[in-house]
Amino acid sequence: MNAKTDSPRVPFRSARLTPFENTSLTRKFTILYFFMSIAPMGFLYFLYLQIRDHGSIIIKEYDFFVILMGIVLLVAVGYFGMKSIFGRLLGLARKERNAIAELLGPEKISAIDVNNDELVVLAESFREITSHLEENVRSLELAKRTLHSVLSKVGQGLSSMENIDTFLNLILETVTDAMQANTGTLIILDEKNNEFQMKAVVGKNIHRIRKISYDQLKIMMEKYRECRTPLILNSIDEAGLLEKYFNLPILISPLVLHDNILGVIILCGRGEPINFDDEEKNLLMNISLQTAVAIENARLNEDAEKTYFETITALAMAVEAKDTYSRGHSDRVAQFCVMIAKQLGLSQEEILILQDAAKLHDLGKIGITDEVLRKNGPLNSQETEMMKRHPEIGEGIIKPIRSLRPLCDIIRHHHEKIDGSGYPDGLKGEQISLLVRILTIADIFDALTSNRPYRDSYVKEKAFAALYAMKDKLDPKVITAFEKALT
Repeated sequence: MNAKTDSPRVPFRSARLTPFENTSLTRKFTILYFFMSIAPMGFLYFLYLQIRDHGSIIIKEYDFFVILMGIVLLVAVGYFGMKSIFGRLLGLARKERNAIAELLGPEKISAIDVNNDELVVLAESFREITSHLEENVRSLELAKRTLHSVLSKVGQGLSSMENIDTFLNLILETVTDAMQANTGTLIILDEKNNEFQMKAVVGKNIHRIRKISYDQLKIMMEKYRECRTPLILNSIDEAGLLEKYFNLPILISPLVLHDNILGVIILCGRGEPINFDDEEKNLLMNISLQTAVAIENARLNEDAEKTYFETITALAMAVEAKDTYSRGHSDRVAQFCVMIAKQLGLSQEEILILQDAAKLHDLGKIGITDEVLRKNGPLNSQETEMMKRHPEIGEGIIKPIRSLRPLCDIIRHHHEKIDGSGYPDGLKGEQISLLVRILTIADIFDALTSNRPYRDSYVKEKAFAALYAMKDKLDPKVITAFEKALT
């Protein structure tokens, strides 16, 4: 068997001579140094041998001339080789200097050029550009942390904020602080009227910004209505009418979602005369997108909750329609509650909550059978226990609606009594809120003044006498306020 064919082939790599131009600088210097030094060293060694062997130097004139010319030639080769290498280095230095000048600016490069040593200039230039890059890295890290912080608050706000206005104020405050701006302004586009409205202002000079009239705001915002990307305004000419109310520099970012403008965020003024940069512009664009999503979700939720509220209101009316004796009961109770609340000086917000709760307070009766609801005569113990469940059922129906949660306590406890004899939780005294006490009294009064299968309606005076007789169970101050409101 042929060994040549049987033995494994080992790839043979021939040594290749690298061209002089492609070798490293160290190798080039070594080669050139060898050419420059070998001839003089050889000549000196020749002279040493002459002295050692003959005691004197014996050399012909022609031989001396040839040796001298060889030395000169080799030194010349070394000199021009060195010059070529340094020429390339200096060319590179000049090229890099021009590039660095564009990056750092003429003032910075002029300070470096004070030193005439080209290599020192190159080293200093690289030191400056390294410092510049490190500063950019720090800025990017800061922007990253700021974006993470703001988006984290956006995420928390989306899941925990009950009120979109509170959420928007939180985001605006966070962004204004993170961008080191003096003032932050959030302007929202009202879809129904197709008009811009001032939603929130934080920071300095907010009184001046809040004085912007509707017509002025409309003129300012029309210019940016079709804008889809953030703008940095650093001069009066760029800012236009905005400069009258917003300090320069100004960073304005639209709230864009699905190619629709929902509003704008305006950041203006800084503690130091520093303009906003592209990193901050991109950061605000990301935050604006998240804010636009939050606004759109709030609008969708508001529409859904409005529809749900209308649906359960219709259910409450359906419950009353089952019983000819209780028709209109919830509306009358709501009117009485408003009268009492105004007499007691409650806020408009409390009055609206009480009014809505009154309209829905018997909603839970939809879970009670018709035989119990429409029974002519007193209920037995089993039927009574079934009827006592309607406050809890009503609370369970409205609880999923975030905007209706303030009604839950009132609807669940409108049959509680001060002495603890009520249901479903047997609350006592101050455990029962004022709004619940008002609804309880209004509910009982309307029941007393309405006809029932087992009795005739009470006149007003007799009804109030019955309420005062229950002073251990009801709040006398609320009864008195109700009586004054009806006179």
